[in-house]
Order: sequence, then structure tokens, then C-alpha cells
Amino acid sequence: MRNLIDLTNAKVNPLRIYGGKNGNKICVNYENEYYMVKFPPKPSKNPEMSYTNSCISEDIGCRIFASLGFDTQETFLARYGNKIVVACKDFVVGGFSFKEFAHLKNAVIDSSQSGYGTELSDVLHTIHEQELFSSDKLENYFWNMFVSDALIGNFDRHNGNWGFLINENTTEVKIAPVFDCGSCLYPQMKEDGMKYVLGNNNEIEKRLFEFPNSVLRYKGVKINYLRYLTETNNECCIKSLKDICDKVDLKTINKIIDDTPYISESYKEFLSKMINERKVHILDKALSLRFDNANV
Repeated sequence: MRNLIDLTNAKVNPLRIYGGKNGNKICVNYENEYYMVKFPPKPSKNPEMSYTNSCISEDIGCRIFASLGFDTQETFLARYGNKIVVACKDFVVGGFSFKEFAHLKNAVIDSSQSGYGTELSDVLHTIHEQELFSSDKLENYFWNMFVSDALIGNFDRHNGNWGFLINENTTEVKIAPVFDCGSCLYPQMKEDGMKYVLGNNNEIEKRLFEFPNSVLRYKGVKINYLRYLTETNNECCIKSLKDICDKVDLKTINKIIDDTPYISESYKEFLSKMINERKVHILDKALSLRFDNANV
């Protein structure tokens, strides 16, 4: 079990303020580092919940990404007053500024949609037309992130929550650490709902094959992870599917979940079960179908 931390009396920096839609955010100084503290938002889909579990999802999702080899924002769970919050280390330091992928998309003047448009073809067009970063490396990163989001069931990896760190003085550009994973791992489900799903295969299958879908759209329709990974001919996506499958270590992920404070054993059982099911029935299934079809 990780350490229990209370940030209630941590010094707040009022000069650092943050955007984003989900939940209130403040900046605190903890052990001489700045952290964005995110508070749990009110649920949009489950009125029976007082607050969503997005802070839990954010912490575990980021740690799973780190286990897959991504540079990821450092996070930890803590108490702030009577709430469980997630502290996210501020990575905009050392003369760098953060620029959303949406900003880069706006700079591609023949893009058919605005920066926040999520049609897949337009996102890929931006990746190949932009001149800020190697397009081959950026597309590989994009698909690695897409497949990893499929594993954790992220339904909101839009163009505003990934991007670049840019230092205009040194002209250095790098991909920003993965952050904002609060929309994964079924954050609007109460524990009694988790127990019900665990005892009902039909409910598990709904949460694998019907939802959550990606926020990205293909021909105007939100992408279903299994269907897209099974049917796409995009070679970079297929390569990422194999690469991420090779990196997934369920023992490591289960330990991440087991070590998470503030959540019950039944909550941990639900998360471990769903991650395992998504690995087997989405990633592994899509990969095996591709090899089967290749051998026909």
C-alpha cells in the first residue's frame, strides 16, 4: 500500500491556474514541487453518486501508462479536507510551455476541422502535414497512446489533453508526458454496480464491446476500440497493437491496483478483472484475428 498523504494544509500557489472541464483544480507546493490538485467532479451520468471516481482513474491510468514505457505525469492520491483528490506534478517547468495538439492542428491551415475536431482522418492529416515534430515518430506515439487507451477504456483522449512541451529560447520540442487519464476505468460506477457487473457476464461484455468508445471518430462515428483494431489497415496502428500487447504485464498492473490507497478490495477486484478482460478480449483478440487472417 502506498503512503497516505494529506494536502489539506499544503501551501496554495494562486498564480498557477489550470483549465479543463472536469472538476476544480488548485496548485499546491508539496515537498518543494508544484502539483496540480484535481478534485472529483459531480457525475454527469450517474445521479446516485456524489462525486465520480475520476481521481482514482487518473492516478491508476497514469501509472498503467508508465508501466507501458510512456513518459507519464507523476501522480498520487491524497486527502484534501473530506475529499480524495489526485495530485499531478506540474511538468511545465524549465522554460517550456505546453501546447495542446489542438493548437498544432489549428496551425495546419488546410485541416478540414477546427483544432478540437476529432475525425480520425483529419487528426492523421495534421500529424503528417505539421512541421513541428517528426511525423513518423508522432504517428507512432499517437497509435501507441490509442492502443493503451483501448486497454484502460479511455473515452476522452481528445486533442486538448495531449501535446507538446516547447522551449522557444532553445527551439527544443518534445512530446509532453501522458496526463489526464480521469476518463478511464469506468469512473462513474458505484461499488454496488461494480459487484453487479462482476457477477454478470452480459454486463462485462457490454463494457468491453459496446462502450466505452474512443472520442475519436471514423466517418463521423465514435470509434469502437475492438472493431477498429480488428478491421483497420493502418500499418502503424497494427504495429502499435503488437508493441503494446508485448509490453502489457498484468502482474505489474494488478500490483498498481493492489497498492492503490483509499479504495476497497471489491473496487480493486473490479478494476483488475476489467483490465484483464480488455487485454484478452480487445487487444489480444484483435491481434490474433490479424494473424489468423494473414495465414488464410
